Amino acid sequence: MWRSLRAYPALLRVGLAEMVAYRAEFLVWILTTNMPLVMMGLWTAVAASGPVGRFGQRDFVTYYLAVLVVRIVTNNWLVWEMTMDIRQGALATRLLRPISPLVQYSAEHIAAVPIRMLMVSPVVAVLIYVGGDPLLFGSFGRAAVFAFSLLGAWLILFFTMLTIGSLAMFVESALSIFDMWLAIHFVLSGYLFPLELLPTWVTPLSRALPFRYMLAFPVETWIGKLSLLDATRDLGIQWLFVAGMASLAAVTWRQGLRRFIAFGG
Repeated sequence: MWRSLRAYPALLRVGLAEMVAYRAEFLVWILTTNMPLVMMGLWTAVAASGPVGRFGQRDFVTYYLAVLVVRIVTNNWLVWEMTMDIRQGALATRLLRPISPLVQYSAEHIAAVPIRMLMVSPVVAVLIYVGGDPLLFGSFGRAAVFAFSLLGAWLILFFTMLTIGSLAMFVESALSIFDMWLAIHFVLSGYLFPLELLPTWVTPLSRALPFRYMLAFPVETWIGKLSLLDATRDLGIQWLFVAGMASLAAVTWRQGLRRFIAFGG
């Protein structure tokens, strides 16, 4: 434990250096995250004749720009990296190091967050210009809830990808499972549509599953669609999902590792 903590700053520097080295590839990946902009164009056209629920044209612009920012900042690609490491045997090399592969993976992905924030800063400036004062939070409490909701969203995504990535030690194509997960995520996370515009039966479903807390919850907190009381309540629920996904990821990783080592990893 202490060895990992002492090594963590060095791992972060290595992760940051790798991110800078592959900055062109990273920039291309960000530019491909353009679906919120497509949906923004569609919904603002729909809202031209009148508001849709609580969303007018400006609300849709604010919502989808916030979705773009939150998704880029909190997303990671661990499932692809783990799948590649397991299939090519690179995980065995990681296991030989004195630091747990999970600590290595987390440092690599945390190191990318500052660069992601830097790259989306122009979008944030446009967002605040369009959205106005509500996006400046107005109170320390709302700003704190939003900051912790971003951290919670990142952790849920990280542990989810760790869980699905660990399945590559059991099945031939964990990426197929990830594709199915991604399709559900796009609908129930608020990535394609604001959740309150979906049929009413979707609302309890979205609150019972972790998808909303990966994206829609931080977005709704930021753009002022949630009161501070509701946002604080949802923050507690989000961190329960963080704990649940961390436990599931730990169990899947340990069981998968036993299988990986038993078969010559």
